[in-house]
Amino acid sequence: MTKETNLISKIANTDFPIHNIIARRWSARAFSTKTVEKSKLLSILEAARWAPSSRNEQPWRYIVFTDDNPEKIEKARSVLLEINNYAKLAPILICAITKKTYSDNGVYNKLHFHDLGAANENMFLESFNQGLIMHEMGGFDREKAREVFSIPDDYEIGIMIAIGYQDSHEILPERFKDKINSPRERKPLSEIAFLEEIGNGLI
Repeated sequence: MTKETNLISKIANTDFPIHNIIARRWSARAFSTKTVEKSKLLSILEAARWAPSSRNEQPWRYIVFTDDNPEKIEKARSVLLEINNYAKLAPILICAITKKTYSDNGVYNKLHFHDLGAANENMFLESFNQGLIMHEMGGFDREKAREVFSIPDDYEIGIMIAIGYQDSHEILPERFKDKINSPRERKPLSEIAFLEEIGNGLI
């Protein structure tokens, strides 16, 4: 059960039992401008901190902007493309980046993006647990982001993240409203999991 009860529910129709927080999590877009408590933001980032990573490198880094500093968050919003204007209402924007090399020897870490994804998923689940919504966005200007956020060359830009309370879906552009009532869908297990070799059904 989430800590808020006013979230639009889109529970996954799973074929096999999974934890309730996973079944209930979805990428909503209707952000309220309501300020998020700092304690909730810190819990979300703490969840990312405890994600698994290759050699425990923990390559993820999060550049966080909140509505506590309107000037700075406006700069963060400026890197978003028009298709993601809905996220400009969110009181928290984060640029997720990842260190490309291992800290102890400078060797390229081929799993750095994998590990960033694992940390982001922890953030997703904890956001929902805190009664918030989170949405990841690839639709932003990466070159501008590197400049605006002063990202060093040894870090690769991953994704932009919006976090906040959920508002009514009526505030969304028309192109997103149809998705609110559409069921969540995933490929069946038979297409993604195989026994011992590709094509050999597990179930």
